[in-house]
Amino acid sequence: MTSIRDLLGESLAVGETFCLVVEKRDGRLVATHPHDASPLDIAVVEGLDRLDEHPPADPTEVEILGRIVDDRIAGRVVGIGCSPPENER
Repeated sequence: MTSIRDLLGESLAVGETFCLVVEKRDGRLVATHPHDASPLDIAVVEGLDRLDEHPPADPTEVEILGRIVDDRIAGRVVGIGCSPPENER
């Protein structure tokens, strides 16, 4: 049987890494979630020391973490300078 937790985890893509455009919103680095089915955007809260600029000028590799921060799913910077971004619409 599929649980709500499983469905939500799938749509949020917890544990997956994406190449994302990151911007500053409300004083926090945020990326639009690349999955249309995701109800949450991504708050980039870990690995910020890897970035030369806040927000970064280039797309950034972000891993989705399994917790919520400021009504967004948390993310960690795992790489810089990737392409193409998966959240451009």
